[in-house]
Amino acid sequence: MITPHRPDTSPRRWNPRSLAILILAWFILQIGGLFSPGLLDDVDSVYIEIAREMMLRHDYVTPYINGIRFFDKPPLMYWMAAGSMHIFGIHDWAARLPLALAVLALLLAVYALGIRLFSGISPATSPDRAGFYAALAMATSIGPYLYTRFYIPDILLALWMTLAVHLFLIALDRIHSQQKPALPPCLAFAAVMALNVLTKGLIGLVFPVAFVLFYLAITKRLHLILKLHLPISTAVFLALAAPWHVLAALRNPAIALPQGLGLPATGGWAWFYLYNEHIARFLSKRIPHDYGLTPVWLFWLYLVLWIMPWAIFVPSALADNIRKLRRSQAFLMAHSANESPAVVASQKQVIIDTIQRNRQNAIILLLWITIVLGFFSISNRQEYYSLPALPALALMAAGLLARADHLTAGGASEYEVPRAAKSARSWHLYALVPITTLVAIVCGYYALTAPHPAPGTDIVSLLAMAGSTEAYNLSLSHITDLTASAMGIFRGPLAATAIGMLGIGLISYLIRRRGRTYAANLTLAAAMIVTLLAAHEGLVRFYPILGSKGLALAINQAQQAAPHPDDLIIIDGELTAGSTLIFYTGQQVHLINGRVNGLWFGSFWPDSPPIFETEESLRQLWASPRRIFLFTYDPTTRTTDLNPHGSVHTLAGAGGKTVLTNH
Repeated sequence: MITPHRPDTSPRRWNPRSLAILILAWFILQIGGLFSPGLLDDVDSVYIEIAREMMLRHDYVTPYINGIRFFDKPPLMYWMAAGSMHIFGIHDWAARLPLALAVLALLLAVYALGIRLFSGISPATSPDRAGFYAALAMATSIGPYLYTRFYIPDILLALWMTLAVHLFLIALDRIHSQQKPALPPCLAFAAVMALNVLTKGLIGLVFPVAFVLFYLAITKRLHLILKLHLPISTAVFLALAAPWHVLAALRNPAIALPQGLGLPATGGWAWFYLYNEHIARFLSKRIPHDYGLTPVWLFWLYLVLWIMPWAIFVPSALADNIRKLRRSQAFLMAHSANESPAVVASQKQVIIDTIQRNRQNAIILLLWITIVLGFFSISNRQEYYSLPALPALALMAAGLLARADHLTAGGASEYEVPRAAKSARSWHLYALVPITTLVAIVCGYYALTAPHPAPGTDIVSLLAMAGSTEAYNLSLSHITDLTASAMGIFRGPLAATAIGMLGIGLISYLIRRRGRTYAANLTLAAAMIVTLLAAHEGLVRFYPILGSKGLALAINQAQQAAPHPDDLIIIDGELTAGSTLIFYTGQQVHLINGRVNGLWFGSFWPDSPPIFETEESLRQLWASPRRIFLFTYDPTTRTTDLNPHGSVHTLAGAGGKTVLTNH
């Protein structure tokens, strides 16, 4: 049995220098990326367009997109973007701002939790060192940065999970010490769970509750559940989470549904959101099945990628935490028995407290990771669903790095810290240096040798496109389209990446080998910032493939030059093929054969606008006096098909997409 955690008495003040570094890194990476590129087609612009329509409709209960009800997700992300656009105006950067602020909140939450878990364990270093390293890892890792380039809720889940774990630990400490009431952290925990549920549904309830129950069971303290103020905490949770769910169900009651499609006879918001989006998705039986399923092995592999380059230190930290769970107090006491009796008597309680804190930290971090990865390993999963586990991995690696600092600070014991320092140095040398050197060589080679594209070259002409939507089920799938010819467009980002890789690997290792571990970790983080900025610039240059802002602005310019009150924009396919058009033009679009996926269920409602066109209705519209803007991926076929019904002109094209018009 693990005895109750004895709170340490070491100072927990936040270090101004650490905060300044974290905020600077956040500002460069997150605020610096708000204004470019434009919104991406698919989920990025879909979520933000829903927020825009919420604001314009003044309806913050039922999400709509393109005039059709959209029940896939809860509303917090929409509310955040809508609130920001209400304050700053309808701009893509304004919609993105809340997510950037959430990243800052996540960094501060990880920093604070790291101080609570690790301060006092390595007294020769700053008490905030592990928290600082963990937050720095979250700021500069691949996953947290990549999955805040577009507007999805998963980084918020990492924030809520971090806060929930911290608040639970505060409540336990207060129950044990009885010096302060446990009610405030319990109520805050309930509020965080409510925000979690409003962010991504019932999964926001599953993770924190599972953590509490398993942690208390493992530490044989399940009886403490009765001291967590469950009745009033439940009331707070329901007061925050229930109103939207109740209102959404009341305003979107069951309607008669078409048969022969696998649907029930009647269904509304409750059926689609509570059953179809949760239970059926968990079982991979959602209707319609509009998502890919990442294999378990790839899901776990991506977890390593998302926390790179700090993942290099995770294996040793993981082994260290497992070792702590297996180590008995008797072993430590036998180790300390080699000292003089006076030393044993004075250090006995310190050793016991240290081993209890180490074991507690190991249980917390391993349980946190296991819950997230275990849940998604048996359910439907996307490659980024592991993001809520990243703070635990970052904290685990940070604990190892902080102990390595302890060695160089002259406060090392002869039992743990040398192992940490040697392990960090070895993994840096034998894993990180070879990987980054190889990447630097490849990027440097293409930066120097890739052919210069002709001015005005459309990037799509240099790519090897897969040709099927199934090939792009994973969020990074478009990388496989790159060819040697396309590398010339990315010459600058490739050169910056090569420099960044050398800083992450070889340069920071040489600094670490000299015993300057703090400087080595700062160098690694700074080089990673350079690399991520290069990745962002690469995304900007790749944007014509992923978004359609330029085409939307071309339509706006044509309409301003020659206004036509009855203009119609049509997307040749489903909405996500060009969903940025709605946000940047502010106009409802029609779809050819687009009654699928996200709009499918909402289109059954009687108030659904008549936006779904067929091949025949397109030809009729093309021949009509109305000016039509047709967004298509196949302009040649469309031109041949529409020529008999009216003139066909090319308005603009980019990224393999073209806007045709009949005027």
